[in-house]
Amino acid sequence: MRYTVRPQQVCSTSLSFDLEGDVVTNVEFVRGCDGNLKAISKLVDGMTVDKLESILRGNTCGRKNTSCADQLAIAVREKYEESKQAQ
Repeated sequence: MRYTVRPQQVCSTSLSFDLEGDVVTNVEFVRGCDGNLKAISKLVDGMTVDKLESILRGNTCGRKNTSCADQLAIAVREKYEESKQAQ
């Protein structure tokens, strides 16, 4: 299933990803640090929710207490948990 969320306190204005079971694919960010976010998207493609979260959760950007990577981890976990409850 495809999800699109609005990240908080970061330069990206939107992030989208597919979630099939616990596997994340097709991550796309709108705005933000283009090269870095494209690289993150490629690196996490095919990762499980647990693996992605263990790597990206808690990463910060500058003086912010979050980052686009952290926001991705938060969104993926949230949507995964919602999808489990819906079943």
